[in-house]
Amino acid sequence: MAVNEAALRETMRVPKANATAGKDEKPKSMAYYGYVVLIITMWAGWLARDKTLVDPEHGLGYWLGIIGGSMMLILLIYPLRKRIRFLKILGSTKDWFRMHMVFGLCGPLLVLYHCNFQVQSFNSTVALYSMLLVAGSGIIGRYFYARIHRGLYGQKMSLQELQAELEKSLENSHGVAALMPDLVTEMGRLSNEFQGDKVTGTIGVRQSLKWTVQRYAIHFSLHRLARRELQTKAAQSSTLAKDYKRLRSSASSYVSSYVSLLGRVAQFSFYDRLFSLWHVFHLPIFFIMVLAALVHVLAVHMY
Repeated sequence: MAVNEAALRETMRVPKANATAGKDEKPKSMAYYGYVVLIITMWAGWLARDKTLVDPEHGLGYWLGIIGGSMMLILLIYPLRKRIRFLKILGSTKDWFRMHMVFGLCGPLLVLYHCNFQVQSFNSTVALYSMLLVAGSGIIGRYFYARIHRGLYGQKMSLQELQAELEKSLENSHGVAALMPDLVTEMGRLSNEFQGDKVTGTIGVRQSLKWTVQRYAIHFSLHRLARRELQTKAAQSSTLAKDYKRLRSSASSYVSSYVSLLGRVAQFSFYDRLFSLWHVFHLPIFFIMVLAALVHVLAVHMY
């Protein structure tokens, strides 16, 4: 009984595994509301596209194009700031990255309002659609980026760091190990299975895809194993039975956090590779957009 009571006290205060490594809840929330506002604004502009609220060549419409295009050009400063040391006088990389994301969405929005969501020439069509491709690929790249960095503004993680955090989450299981040894044993087996190649320090695409297919089954099986073990222990101890609901909640939270962190380990190399391939697509489209936009501006002012 003494062992159960000690395990009970530890389990009641078991901390969540560090499954949120690489995540930043506040920016995530701000991004969510930002996307909502962006979609509503675009939808409203699309509905009003035939009412010719602005003239692309004069007044507000003209300046919307200038401001939106300038925002897109300013996006160039972020990659330059990352690679050229003396440009650190312009501010921190984190601030420029934040601006890069904001301008990468607001700039295209202003340009869409500038042209009333319509195009009238081949050059403007190329500029507009390449701009939309850049904005869309930026949203996708943001997701890949967040999967391999500590939040949107943190340092890039390594697979070894994530693996160490996974091992630490098992070592700091507190009372879970005493109350549910079968659960912790199964977690340890899964951790070893998704450790990857110790020589290359990577996890192959096949292993990542295997996790993608099995993640929900693994999540369900661990929850079921925890519940079954806890029910067995509760049937043997009135102390545990009394606090069964709170223990089940603590165990469930721990399992969910562990599965989330295990997923980040299993898919790290996969997302790291996708992020590299994303750059190959994103940068050429960006420069095509800049070239087409410059030709468009010159054509409008010269003819």
